[in-house]
Amino acid sequence: MYPKLQYISQGKTIDEQSYNIHQALDSGCDWIQLRFKNQIAKDTFDLAEAVKFLCKEYLANFIVNDNLYLAQKIDADGVHLGLSDMKINEARAILGSKKIIGGTANTYDDIVNHLQNGCDYIGLGPFRFTETKEKLSPILGLPGYYEIVEKMKNNKIQIPVYAIGGITLNDINPLMETGIHGIAVSGMITKTDQKEKLIQEINEKLYANVIV
Repeated sequence: MYPKLQYISQGKTIDEQSYNIHQALDSGCDWIQLRFKNQIAKDTFDLAEAVKFLCKEYLANFIVNDNLYLAQKIDADGVHLGLSDMKINEARAILGSKKIIGGTANTYDDIVNHLQNGCDYIGLGPFRFTETKEKLSPILGLPGYYEIVEKMKNNKIQIPVYAIGGITLNDINPLMETGIHGIAVSGMITKTDQKEKLIQEINEKLYANVIV
């Protein structure tokens, strides 16, 4: 089963991204989603290649955000596709069955559609307003997660769902109570100078009710 915490990378330069990702890995995060938007292709490639080696060293999953061909070129563990990116089934045809493909969702119908097209996990959001992402979909809030996850249960739909969008430490317990699998965060981890302590606290909350 996938880890319950995903770190979505932040940083405007290669150095900032590398530093933040290395810090997250060093502090116990074992799933990195590389998000490096609107950059020169060579810079993105160089960063992705470096992050791939880092993740291999830390035995962490490495997913590339949006850029399927980059994920394929550097042999990343998979790709995460937004609602306006390439269709999941097209990505699956290109990457094959062994790679991880995640999809962004804002509604129950998005999830059904992704699942039918061969998606492995869902990034469902946004939970609340976040400055990290442009062109934000409608805010779900806690009631939105309850409603969607309940509908999934009623229709026997099983796929790991990660909450995303402006999540804080205090949000984790109520979010996990909705029945989601985990959370994807960026700012919460990037901005703290006590990453190891924070990631430990996050994981304690995420795994609190898991029977080993």
